[in-house]
Parts: sequence; C-alpha cells; structure tokens
Amino acid sequence: MPRSTELLGRLLAGIERELEPAVALRHRLHSRPELAHVEQQTAETVARELPVASSTVAGTGRIARVGPAQGPAVAVRAELDGLPIEERTGAEFSATGSTMHACGHDVHMAALVALARAAHALAELLPMGLLAVFQPAEEAYPSGAEQLAGGELRELEPAAVVAAHVHPELSWQAVALDPGGVNASSDSAEITVHGEPSHGAYPHRGRDPILAIAQIALALNAQAARRIDPLHGAVLNVGVLEGGRTENVIPVRARARVALRALHPEDRETLRELVAEVAHGIAAAHGCSATVELTEGEPVLSNDPAIVAGGRELLADAGLRPAPEWRSCGSDDFAFYGALAPLAMAFVGLDGADGFSPRPLHHPELLVPDSAVGVVARTLAVLYVAACGV
Repeated sequence: MPRSTELLGRLLAGIERELEPAVALRHRLHSRPELAHVEQQTAETVARELPVASSTVAGTGRIARVGPAQGPAVAVRAELDGLPIEERTGAEFSATGSTMHACGHDVHMAALVALARAAHALAELLPMGLLAVFQPAEEAYPSGAEQLAGGELRELEPAAVVAAHVHPELSWQAVALDPGGVNASSDSAEITVHGEPSHGAYPHRGRDPILAIAQIALALNAQAARRIDPLHGAVLNVGVLEGGRTENVIPVRARARVALRALHPEDRETLRELVAEVAHGIAAAHGCSATVELTEGEPVLSNDPAIVAGGRELLADAGLRPAPEWRSCGSDDFAFYGALAPLAMAFVGLDGADGFSPRPLHHPELLVPDSAVGVVARTLAVLYVAACGV
C-alpha cells in the first residue's frame, strides 16, 4: 500500500490527465444550472461522467464508490444546486434564465469527477474506498446534507467526510484548512409581540407592540455583545421588523425575524436563550406578551484536527500552500455530516487567478476560472489522503 506522499502523487497524476474533460464538464454544468431539489439533469450529467455506476440518494443526489469495494471509505462531497440569480458574467458558457451557479458548485462537481476517475484508475491500490457524494439542496431547505446524514450516507458508514469550497477572498493556490469551528451554526427566530390595539390619539388605552418590538431589537444586539465572549465569533441580526398598517393606529401585534450565528456550540445555546429572555421580558414591561418560534439550521462546522494536520502537511506536495487562519460566520450544511464521522472542509482561494474578476459568492458576475477545477481537485485529493491516515 503506498504511503501518503506516494498515494497523493499518483492521484495528482491521474487528476492531471482528467482535467481537460473535467473543464468541459464544468462548462456544461455551468450553462444548465438547476435549483435545489430539482437537480435531475445535473445529477444525470455527472453520473454519465463517473467511472462506475452511481446510486440515487436524497431524491436527486448521487453516490458512487470507487476503489476497494469492501471496507472503510472516505466520503468526498460536491453540491449539485444552483441559485435563483440571473447570470451577468458574459462567459461563453453562461446560463440563460434566472438560475446560476454563483457559488462554485459547478467547479466542485467537475473537480470531484476528476478525482473519482483518477482514484478509480488506482483501484485496489487505494487504502480506503472513495465515496463520491453529489449532494442536492445545499442552498435551500430541507437540506440535502441533513437528509443524507440521516439516511443513505449513514448506512454506508463513512470513516470521514471531506469537502472543498472556492472562496474569492483567499489568495490563488492558497488553501485555508484549520482545526475546530470554521463555519458558524445558523438558526432563525421569529418573535411576535401581542399588544392591545387603540387609536393613536389615545395610546394609554392600548398596549403598544411596535414600541416593544423596537426595544427588543435594540436589546437583542446589546445583550449579545454582553453575553458572548468577545473573543468568540457570534452574530445576531434583526433582519425583519413588521407591524401596523397605518400611522395613527396602535396595532394588535408586531413581528421581528432574527438570524443567530455562532462558532461555538455553547454560544449557540446562549443566543437561543437570550432571544427568549429578552422578548418575553421587554414585552411584559410594555404590558404585552411575546411568542418566540425558533427554527434550527446548520450546526457548527468543526474540522477534525487529525485530518487538518495531515492535510496541511500534504498541501505543498499538491502545489498548494496554507492560507492564514480562516473562519467565517457563514454556515454550510456540510456540518450535518458531523453526526456521522470526522469532518474537514477546506476553502480554496481564487484572488489573483489569471482572468478572475473579484466578486463575492452569490454575485451575478462571479465567474470562477476554469483553472480552479484542477486546484479544487488537488485539494480534494489532499483531504482524501489525509482522511485515510496512511
């Protein structure tokens, strides 16, 4: 069985041979994106390029196993879905209509196909099987990762789950691969304050939910700053305030919607408790009552230290370099796989690549360069070898 550097070298050589068809695949995928939960054509396009048969999972997803047919396997994820965005890149392979691959998923899929084909060529030389997981619905609920983690992928019992994601704020050929929390948990809360309606000229005869919800919004941000360790990443954002229909009436109710994000699981619980305490307390102080409806989202995405350490040692062998520490209060449903096995997510830099015009993720003018297909594929190979632990 080859050791890690030898195994990685063979995978990289195979990826190099697969890059031309992988880039052509990327163009086809980019030009015909599909939204979450309806990625049937995308999945079929990917399946035709895989070196082995794939099984359909989570409605429109696909999983294919390459390498040893028995024994442990490392799952490597790519995402199938696009976004409801009208593309404005001007590329020859641009999508038409109102859907776009504006988050690099087309590149991730093409890179995973290249890795799967390279791994298949090594067959039994691989220390573990490679599960190529093409996941539906990363950009919308219900999450495809949550479905797979509770269903078909759980049954396959992966030894680890790894993935890579392009990022325009990191330098070209640099890879951020850090231990612990790298993406935040994400929850949402809807607060409804119930008051007593009245004519605006006689406010003492009513109980004003507008005043209460406004003070709740202010207090939530103030309390978050006092209840969370300032050295911990956490965000509380009041994105919606609604109430009333005319300026001279105290309405019966008002509503706020709040996003809660945290890089530490204990802070996630603190934010949830804080919202309930503030909403009920301030509503009561105004003679009103409040209800809080919490919707759970993704957990914290926490990278396994062992996979990270092994991967960082291999980056140079893949022509890559470690980026400065990178953590984000963005979230990714990849975190749901943490219920199955150790995880590792790497972020692959784009800034400075030839021909790349810096744009944020989810921007209608974001065009990931074709050369990123090879960089992402090499990063996935690094993560696979590190997860094998050879």
